[in-house]
Order: sequence, then C-alpha cells, then structure tokens
Amino acid sequence: MPAIELVDVSHTFAGTPPVEALREVSLAVEAGEFASIVGPSGCGKTTILRILAGLVVPSAGDARIGGHSTIGRPGLAAYMPQRDLLLPWRRALENATLGAEIAGVPRREARRRALELFDRFGLHGFERAWPAQLSGGMRQRLALLRTFLLPFDAILLDEPFGALDAITRRGMHAWLQDVWLRDRRTVLFVTHDVEEALLLSDTVYIMTPRPGRIAEVMRVPFPRPRPLDLVGAAAFAALKERLLATLDRAVQEG
Repeated sequence: MPAIELVDVSHTFAGTPPVEALREVSLAVEAGEFASIVGPSGCGKTTILRILAGLVVPSAGDARIGGHSTIGRPGLAAYMPQRDLLLPWRRALENATLGAEIAGVPRREARRRALELFDRFGLHGFERAWPAQLSGGMRQRLALLRTFLLPFDAILLDEPFGALDAITRRGMHAWLQDVWLRDRRTVLFVTHDVEEALLLSDTVYIMTPRPGRIAEVMRVPFPRPRPLDLVGAAAFAALKERLLATLDRAVQEG
C-alpha cells in the first residue's frame, strides 16, 4: 500500500470563468520514499498538497495517506506551506511545538522532543529566540522542525526553500538530506528547482501546464548520501537535461 496516493484526481476551482487546475492525476509514493513534483507555475502542485492535507476537496478522484482517504479529512499528514507561518509572539521553542500540541501531543512531551531536535536542526541556543531574531534559513529550519514534530509518517513540503538565497538554499539541501536519512519518513516535496528535485528525490513527478497532469515519472538512480557536488557530475547533468526536455515538451504540448 502506498504511503501517499492520488487516484485520478481532478479539480476545478469555481469562478467566472471556472479554472480547471488538475485533470486525472495519479501518483503513488512508497513508505520511506522522498518524491518531488516539478512543473510550470500554476500547474496545480500546491493544490495537490492541499488535497492530500485534507484542505481542498477535489472535484473527482481520491487522495489517500496510508490507505485512508483525505477527502474532507485533514490531519493525516504533516503539511508545511510555502511560507514559514511562524507566530511572531511565540519564541522558537513554542513555535516548534505548536503543531504537535494541536495534533494532541501532550505539551511536556512536545517540548521534550523539540529540545532533543534543536541541535539536529541547527537551532541549538536559539530555543528562546523570537522569529524576528532568526535568519531566513533558521526560520525555515524551525518551520521544518515544527513539521517533523507532527506525529505523522507522511510529510508534505511546499517549496520550503523557495524564498532563500542560493547559498543558504544549498546548505539546506545538505541539511535536509541528513535529517531525512535518519528516520526515512515519506516525503512529497514541491519545487520549481529541477536540480533541487534531482538532488533530494528518489522519484520526480513532472507535470504539464494547467490543467496539471503527470507528463512523466522519473526515477533518480544516484546512491545516498548524495554530496552537493553531484550536481556537477556528467550523469547528473544528463538526467537534468532529460527532465528539462520533458518539461519543455509538456509545455509545448500542454
């Protein structure tokens, strides 16, 4: 049974005119797999995550987490939207534990677990810092810590590094790989960055322009852990070229 699954999902947003965002999208992410979705802006990547998070009811099809339908049922997966959404009036530790507490984890247990992870997430010594005192990369690590503290096996990440500069983003790639390899939870990751998708993922789903469909499923063969200089290797460049060609073809045929 896939850990994350979409079965013939279509969705049209009501309006004048209505907007068909997704058309018959199917995908299956196995337990412990890191999968990414790439595609042009507006192709429905975020909508897919929101459907899986139970926040949007699709017009047709089904979405499942661990075999359970998410239709009208939020709270089956940990979901991190594009913005970090840290609460400015809560210190770092209280921001980290907020999601877990809402999900029903006792406050003392949530704090204990968060404190254990602050060093692993590169935040040791900043437990009592306000969000405004943190750098962009630290804010994203804190938001990811909050997401990882949620008691779910599946994690949905919507462009968590999209607002970061190139140097910070590169460091976050190495860091996220290390964090993920330690517990191997199932991740579905949305990104516009082709290199980011290939460096982090086991599988990449390539989407067409709106209405979004799956144009191709690409397996990434490189062993783990993956060094950051892998992006300069000939095999990596060839796979990137193939992915970009698929994207270009999808846009032209879209």
